[in-house]
Amino acid sequence: MLLLRRIGLLLVFVGALLLSCGLACGPGRGFGKRRHPKKLTPLAYKQFIPNVAEKTLGASGRYEGKISRNSERFKELTPNYNPDIIFKDEENTGADRLMTQRCKDKLNALAISVMNQWPGVKLRVTEGWDEDGHHSEESLHYEGRAVDITTSDRDRSKYGMLARLAVEAGFDWVYYESKAHIHCSVKAENSVAAKSGGCFPGSAWVNLEQGGTKLVKDLHPGDRVLAADMQGQLLYSEFLAFLDQEEPPVRKLFYVIETQRPRARLLLTAAHLLFVAPPQNHSKPQPVFASHVQPGQRVYVLGKGSQILLQAEVRSVSLREEALGAYAPLTAQGTILINQVLASCYAVIEEHSWAHWAFAPFRVTHALLAMLYPSGLSSPVLFPAAALDDAPAGVHWYSRLLYHIGRWVLDSEMIHPLGMAS
Repeated sequence: MLLLRRIGLLLVFVGALLLSCGLACGPGRGFGKRRHPKKLTPLAYKQFIPNVAEKTLGASGRYEGKISRNSERFKELTPNYNPDIIFKDEENTGADRLMTQRCKDKLNALAISVMNQWPGVKLRVTEGWDEDGHHSEESLHYEGRAVDITTSDRDRSKYGMLARLAVEAGFDWVYYESKAHIHCSVKAENSVAAKSGGCFPGSAWVNLEQGGTKLVKDLHPGDRVLAADMQGQLLYSEFLAFLDQEEPPVRKLFYVIETQRPRARLLLTAAHLLFVAPPQNHSKPQPVFASHVQPGQRVYVLGKGSQILLQAEVRSVSLREEALGAYAPLTAQGTILINQVLASCYAVIEEHSWAHWAFAPFRVTHALLAMLYPSGLSSPVLFPAAALDDAPAGVHWYSRLLYHIGRWVLDSEMIHPLGMAS
């Protein structure tokens, strides 16, 4: 019995590990048919989503310390001057406009949803960053990671739907806390789970086995693309599916990794895994987040006119926003050469091997179906995208399954007793 429980916990742990890894870019077109817009259900008074305590792993994460104007961390806050948002700013200091970039992004997305839902109505922020100690101990307001919101018309009959719109906008924890406002918060900027998932832009390209190159966005199941094993040996691997895909004009913030000798240039999102050359006492490429790559480190680049991977020093790392869409390809090998640079197919969890192991059932099923249906009948035909309404839209059905396993383990095995907001 104990052995079975340990096996079960291992499986759900892997599911939790891949909760965001499988989700990739976030909302997008997805693998199968385009989903119909789901019906939005208002939150009930005192309801919070997700159904865990605010400062736990499954929600906005632990408190990291108060930010003051004189602290080093004050630079983590950015002002929000969105004209479509009304800031109460009763202190007359502009504090309510200050927040983390993640909080700002979610708030701006919510402002659009509010105007679409109720023409002529705007989003209103009553409380943002708190520098005066008006909230409870360890409140996320002290870090610029929480906002209290209403609609501009202060119509309380709208607040339940406002809370639902906040959930849809991507806030990591939403609480219908008071009859007078909705409380929303986000994960810390340095939190792995807060990163935007793993994708490449629509301009990224791959090498094909039959010769030539192809844009990632144009890949089809069955295409064989250049990849590598964990010893750095080149091979061709079958493209299986997109973990997620978002068509232009979707905008994403990409890290731009540029190398010298051989020269290469790769764009990828912050939490995507890229392989760097290991210390001398290790032999295998080491997976790291794109946001952690530093100039001077070495990544693996296909040598010009050669069939081997060479270590190329990173010359520069910069940020660029592009409206080229975002794509998260999965190969049977779990690796792929994008723009001649070796990258993982996985993201968010800095454990490539765990991610690849978690996708083993999908790879096995795909291989069996390929033998049973050599004419090309693909697995989504037999295993369509499940209608899991509370999973992020636009992701592959297997990733949705991992998402729900992760949500289950976070809700039942790994979360402390529920706490209250603010």
